[in-house]
Amino acid sequence: MNPSLSRFVVTSADHGHSLNLLVDGMHCPSCVAAIEGALKKQSAITQARLNLSTKRLNLAWKGPAELAEKWIALIQGMGYQAVPFDPQTSETFSQKEEKFLLRCLAVAGFTSGNLMLFSIPLWTSDGVEMGVATRTMFQWIQALIAIPAIAYAGLPFYRSAWNALKDRRTNMDVPISVAVILATAMSLFETVTHGLHAYFDSGVMLLFFLLIGRYLDARARGKARSAASDLLQMMAGRATVLNADGTTRTMLLSDLQEGMTLLVATGEKIGADGIVTEGVSELDTSLITGETLPVKAQKHSQVFAGTLNISAPLKIQITKPNSQSLLAEIIRLMEHAEQSQSRYVAIADKISHWYTPAVHALAAATFLGWFLFGHIAWQQALLYAATVLIITCPCALGLAVPVVQVLASGILMRRGILIKSGSALERLAGITNVVFDKTGTLTVGHPELQEEDLYDTKTLQLAASIASHSRHPLSRAVCRAYDGPLLAMTVREVPGSGLEAVSKGKTLRLGKQSWCGVKQAETSQTMQLWLSVEGKKPLCFHFNDRLRSDAKAVVLRLHQAGIATSLLSGDREEIVHRVADELGIAHAEAALSPVEKCRFLEEMKQQGARTLMVGDGLNDAPSLASAHVSMSPSTAMDITQNAADIVFQGDKLQPVLTAWNIARLSQVLVKENFILAVLYNIIAIPLAMAGMVTPLVAAIAMSSSSLLVIANAMRLNLHKEV
Repeated sequence: MNPSLSRFVVTSADHGHSLNLLVDGMHCPSCVAAIEGALKKQSAITQARLNLSTKRLNLAWKGPAELAEKWIALIQGMGYQAVPFDPQTSETFSQKEEKFLLRCLAVAGFTSGNLMLFSIPLWTSDGVEMGVATRTMFQWIQALIAIPAIAYAGLPFYRSAWNALKDRRTNMDVPISVAVILATAMSLFETVTHGLHAYFDSGVMLLFFLLIGRYLDARARGKARSAASDLLQMMAGRATVLNADGTTRTMLLSDLQEGMTLLVATGEKIGADGIVTEGVSELDTSLITGETLPVKAQKHSQVFAGTLNISAPLKIQITKPNSQSLLAEIIRLMEHAEQSQSRYVAIADKISHWYTPAVHALAAATFLGWFLFGHIAWQQALLYAATVLIITCPCALGLAVPVVQVLASGILMRRGILIKSGSALERLAGITNVVFDKTGTLTVGHPELQEEDLYDTKTLQLAASIASHSRHPLSRAVCRAYDGPLLAMTVREVPGSGLEAVSKGKTLRLGKQSWCGVKQAETSQTMQLWLSVEGKKPLCFHFNDRLRSDAKAVVLRLHQAGIATSLLSGDREEIVHRVADELGIAHAEAALSPVEKCRFLEEMKQQGARTLMVGDGLNDAPSLASAHVSMSPSTAMDITQNAADIVFQGDKLQPVLTAWNIARLSQVLVKENFILAVLYNIIAIPLAMAGMVTPLVAAIAMSSSSLLVIANAMRLNLHKEV
């Protein structure tokens, strides 16, 4: 395989391969459907999903990596350009397309104005006043001006149509091209035979208005390009690497490898995930965490690709290459969401699939109907048929859902909320209940030791020395409460009970109450950890996990919106009910296992509830997967985040409300777009078939329908405070 291509092919743990390609030359959903359809016919391909906005094709297959060349050849054989995805190349292609469309638009507009000099006399006089010879001369002059312009300005449509026909398929540019060529050919025939039906001016004007729509469409799609595309730009560029001999060199971010040492100057973007080995600075981590305040970075601090070094130079040892960084994972989540299909997208795709055969059948019926039964000239019947070909537009239908999804995903991304499933917004908009987990969801998930002054330094040193061998949250809290030297000891973990060590001939235990020898249960609304030293009375540490600062306000807002809330937790009853009472949650259940949580959700489902599950623990993963829709904070474990439909960042619970509000608004806009697209075709097609629309008006209407749908979706940007 070509070495320049092999570096873009990623091999997964199950020996499958994946590749992201940039596909250029697409104009409509039918192009997407054709490319995906051709690829999915290949038995080795396990995934082929193309994003019309980003032009990014995500391919996955089983078999040798060399098959990548076959897939690229297949796409290029269909008339599209396919290269390994690169943000800079993508931007270059977009700019090139916009410039070409603008040139075509300028040619069509300039020619239209000049044709009017000859069209006005033809419109305002007849053959008797002007004379047949003069009229024919004017028509020939029009032909000489119009035909080259039609040949050049129509290239965006002809190329697309030719590529489609060459591959034995059709797209929306086929009927447009057929209509323009038919109208021009008929006009030339009429000119040669001294007839009346010459419409060179209409042909050029038609292209002019079609190109206005195509150009504005390209511009609008550029503005609506996904947040993932913006993030991809963060992964492009170069970084300074420190060599072992003390010299430096600059490298592409994509070539950075684990173990390298990065030199990051003040004001420079960090190129890869790593650990600070030298320097003290502040970082702008808003891209990753959503937090707007700078975060201090010093020796041993973990830093992430895409964050900005603000105040001083840093030396960083890379722990993950750019392609495996947290930023890359966020981009994958975003693209997965944008490439997933919701119910409305599936409906739109099915309708668009039947568009071309239907529109050609309607155009043929129009021509035959008027010519055979309407008893009009074949030229006029042909003009009506061409109008039908032009006015029918699947673009509005194809854009109705994706443009809203892309905009909504981008808005939520900028607010630290990642949508992993294309249908998540659709499901979130219709929820009737919200079920919260407690620790790490309603609370910040970082318990703190209460009343530290009650414990002497020796006791804290002993507890911290044992706790330092565990990553349990309560053990971490004990370690944070003690700032001093630790005792060396061998510690073993007893699953489900705690930690055990031997020091100076005595057995030490840190863990559950019963395991530490306390037989009588102590009733408390705090979390507890017991320390027992052989021969001494066990000692209890009390911890408290503070609530997220806006948890009460979010729960209240949900109640005001008529959404019922519940709290399900595996924690003790006293703590769970205290939290529920504090937040105003009427229904709370404690000491639940993962199975019991799933059972609760299943019972709610059977009662007709559409539940949003919000949780972060490993034990919440089954519940998140079984809920109607699910959310998880970014601090959750990987398996939990994988199970959730939406992942949010930050220390607040507000993202739950934000996502819900955006989801509701998105669904309103999707439905409005569907209605607009369907109404347009219901009204426009019968009028065109009845001969009540000229080709010029059809071109304006066709272009306007797509822009109307995009403009309606852009209303999402107006709601800044949702």
